Amino acid sequence: MSFLGFFDGLAPHALALALVFTTIAAAVQGTVGFGFALLTVPLLSLLDPRLAPVPQLLVVAPLVLSMLWRERKDADLKGVVWVLAGRLPGAALGVLLLKVADHRLLDVMIAACVLAAVAVIGSGRAIPRKPVTELITGIVSGTSALISSIGGPPLALLYRESKMATLRASLAAIYTVGLAITTTTRALANAITLLDLKLCALMLLPMFFGLYCSRLLTGKVKDETLRAAILIITGAAGSGMIIRAIFFS
Repeated sequence: MSFLGFFDGLAPHALALALVFTTIAAAVQGTVGFGFALLTVPLLSLLDPRLAPVPQLLVVAPLVLSMLWRERKDADLKGVVWVLAGRLPGAALGVLLLKVADHRLLDVMIAACVLAAVAVIGSGRAIPRKPVTELITGIVSGTSALISSIGGPPLALLYRESKMATLRASLAAIYTVGLAITTTTRALANAITLLDLKLCALMLLPMFFGLYCSRLLTGKVKDETLRAAILIITGAAGSGMIIRAIFFS
């Protein structure tokens, strides 16, 4: 079997760009605490729908585990517990939505998650951190993560006014447990394929290289500059997904 045959005939340029985007997105997430799926899912979905969102769900697990270990002393554990309490019902709601979605509807749902995240983060507003808002944020994040692998923006909004170390550590703690919930739920729903696992394995090395690069970027690159770049790129990609769903599916 040829290399491309091993990846179900995915185009060489698509696989190459997947490696590049994975490296950049891992560096961004390692620096500001979120952004991996927000960058990779819409961009790779436009290249080839088979490249996302499940491979990103799988490959981000070792990324957030590494981040949690790196900044474990700064995690807001009390808030993390309430957010995680909302991830289970959120994941269950996501499964129900997946059951009724065809490829076109799934494109629209993922794009809606992306554009909603862009609008919310770009608004500059923050969610007050208290148990009820942490629980609701967990539900929204869990649903979005199950559908599109993009569960970070609601959490970034919740921790927007925290210091960057707290944001990175707390989101990594939430992702670590939340990804276990989301991945298990998808597996039980038979929503993970062999190709997803192959692509995850392919993306592991560039992901770790991007995480290493984030050590060099932390404290040197302005967080707001990176956030603005994420919003511009993902806003364009999300819009492109909607256009594809309407006119080319």
